[in-house]
Amino acid sequence: MSVVRDLRVLLRLPDFRRLLSVRLLSQSADGVYQVALAAYVVFSPEKQTSPAAIASAMAVLLLPYSVVGPFAGVLLDRWSRRQVFLYGNVLRAVLAACTALLIVGSAPDWIFYASALSVTAVNRFVLSGLSAALPRVVDADRLVIANSLSPTAGTLAATLGGGLAFCVRLLGSDSDAVVVLLGAVLYLCSALASLRMNQELLGPEPELRQPRLGAALASTAYGLRDGLRHLREHRSAVRALASMTVLRFCFGALTVTVLMLCRYAWTEEPARSGEADGLALLGLAAGLSGAGFFTAAVLTPWAAKRWGPYGWMVVCTASAAVLVPALWLPFSPVPVLIGAFVLGLATQGPKIATDTVVQSAVDDAYRGRVFSLYDVLFNVAFVGAAATAALVLPTDGRSAALVLGVAVLYAAVAAALFRWNRQKERA
Repeated sequence: MSVVRDLRVLLRLPDFRRLLSVRLLSQSADGVYQVALAAYVVFSPEKQTSPAAIASAMAVLLLPYSVVGPFAGVLLDRWSRRQVFLYGNVLRAVLAACTALLIVGSAPDWIFYASALSVTAVNRFVLSGLSAALPRVVDADRLVIANSLSPTAGTLAATLGGGLAFCVRLLGSDSDAVVVLLGAVLYLCSALASLRMNQELLGPEPELRQPRLGAALASTAYGLRDGLRHLREHRSAVRALASMTVLRFCFGALTVTVLMLCRYAWTEEPARSGEADGLALLGLAAGLSGAGFFTAAVLTPWAAKRWGPYGWMVVCTASAAVLVPALWLPFSPVPVLIGAFVLGLATQGPKIATDTVVQSAVDDAYRGRVFSLYDVLFNVAFVGAAATAALVLPTDGRSAALVLGVAVLYAAVAAALFRWNRQKERA
């Protein structure tokens, strides 16, 4: 198979393998850290979680960075990406350790959220840098397959990290602080892995950087303006980003639904046993969603060659428009868990295609800014989905209106992508 052959070629590239190892360790730590936060915020017996509480937590964690995210992208285009991975992961290890201390000390929620926000903010630098650096370690002909393998492998690593966190918490320790410390160790391992790469390997080119922070900050507004102008000149990238933003909204709305179903609808006991059952179901849902991500990684290179990036996005979104209501409306564990697999496939397939479209269309000097904007769109869409869920969802997570609304959005995106793809073919 050509996909297997391309994967073998990529894995023979030492620089690609080193960049991939940084991603895998970093995102596995993300999975551990996120599960620890979810367990502490959503599944603690003393906390009566509601959709509104989840929306508030997401807003606190994501929206502040969304305000400064585009400015971070300008800095990312001026700093050595290798150094961002090194110092960013060391900083996250320290901040995660601080979060663990706050959990042990039963600190007020606002201090806890401030610590978690700091980890999330640094995470956006690292993830944007990983995407921007990928074209530096593979050639253009294999960029699609690299986008299938690398981000999806990172997502699978996050899923495995989350699974490890579930096991540690349910089988070995009742302390969320212990799980957070495990994440801190993995962040430190990712920092050490980045040292295997040359500092200049991942770009940007030295002549494009401003060596002093003050000079970089002074030019941030102009750089952001130039990045937006550059993006507007590439309509295909704008359309792909707009579509992916809507799909991220759908993913966020259904994620909150699953959280509430696992917390209340599918468990009879609200105390300790119910917490364990809910966490186990959430872990299973995350695992099946990860399996959907993996399936998307396998199918996307072949599908993108056959139908093109837009055509593959049409297939994914149209399928989701049909399968999401069919599987989710019963609100029973088995069909919803199958729906988690479908959601993973329908989200990751278009994301791989979008990453490729953006990377191919945008010049290297602007990729950091564009991918930071990409992250901002992701954050705002996810928080918007959580806010919508807070208005629509009952406490137990059963809302036909929300599921049908998501299906309508999938259908609308599929129709728009189909029209744009036809226009592109005629051009």
